[in-house]
Amino acid sequence: MKSAKRALVVGGGVIGLTSAFQLARQGWQVTLFDPSPGRGATWAAAGMIAPIAEIHPGEETNYELQKGALQAWRTFASALREVTHKELCIVETGTLVLGWDGSDRRLVDQFAHVAAAFGVIPRRVERDERPEMFEGVSPRIADGLLVGGDAWLDPDAVVALVNEANAQLGVTIVNEMVASVSSDDSRVEAITDSGSFVGDIGVIATGAAAPPSGATTSGAHVIRPVHGITVRVKGIDRSEQPMIRSYVKGNTLYMVSRPGGYNVLGASSEERRDAGAQVGEVQRLLRDALDVVPALETAVIVETREGNRPASHDLRPFFEVLSGGRWAWSSGHFRHGVTLAPIAAGEALRFAESVT
Repeated sequence: MKSAKRALVVGGGVIGLTSAFQLARQGWQVTLFDPSPGRGATWAAAGMIAPIAEIHPGEETNYELQKGALQAWRTFASALREVTHKELCIVETGTLVLGWDGSDRRLVDQFAHVAAAFGVIPRRVERDERPEMFEGVSPRIADGLLVGGDAWLDPDAVVALVNEANAQLGVTIVNEMVASVSSDDSRVEAITDSGSFVGDIGVIATGAAAPPSGATTSGAHVIRPVHGITVRVKGIDRSEQPMIRSYVKGNTLYMVSRPGGYNVLGASSEERRDAGAQVGEVQRLLRDALDVVPALETAVIVETREGNRPASHDLRPFFEVLSGGRWAWSSGHFRHGVTLAPIAAGEALRFAESVT
């Protein structure tokens, strides 16, 4: 009897976990390596699937890729349901794009112009016509742009459910760093402090961290870490209203509200490797949030989370087959890691099947 195909997945963020699931679901014997799965950039993510609200000039390729993300998540949720008999909640609220002052409102208009160039026409919403959409929002903001097709999910729930599914599918979790990798014509190998692990193929999904020693890349892709924080507060419940994305004195703020008044506030962005949420970083985020949503004044701070997002030189995600053809590197998802996870997992599966 032929033995099961073996796959090694290095990295246990949302990209690595979902890739392991897709491989295991197709009969691969998967070993995943990470000291703390789900505790990197995924831990800090708000969970937005927002291809439209995150449109940026020059990122047409990213937008085209992300347009299929919501349907990819629906399909992925169905696959999780088949294994766990549990539902992954995907909330399709859309996004309300706001501007706090005159300069910020011009940025909203610029966003509308760029979106139109991408083939998306946001709908202008007036506070007088739809007051419920502006619940808790500063009275100085009289209107905004509503974009449909955006949704959110809870990354903690994703990690928990994918971990459960992976356990049921027999995925082995090794809570260690991979020090080095290698390959030959017939197999791959990963070395940790506890020993050597071999497989038929391997996927490196280490996020903002460099690939392990021995991973020979083409040099076409370089990852830089972009540090970000989210602050979670308990207060106003806007869970039945669109997510908020606002320009605030030139900064960008987002707010995702979950049932029960749990709100995730972001988004800071600093190019540094060191860990820790800086006082000024948190202060600026909370100041911007209170300017846009003054109803948060009495909210209670639950926690602050941080992580480093992997940004490529052109801000595009990539899936690179490495020298030797049996290892691949999946990274560069930057602020779209959660959004693109099922799509990246599909790439990992197609790579594995192409090799064997």
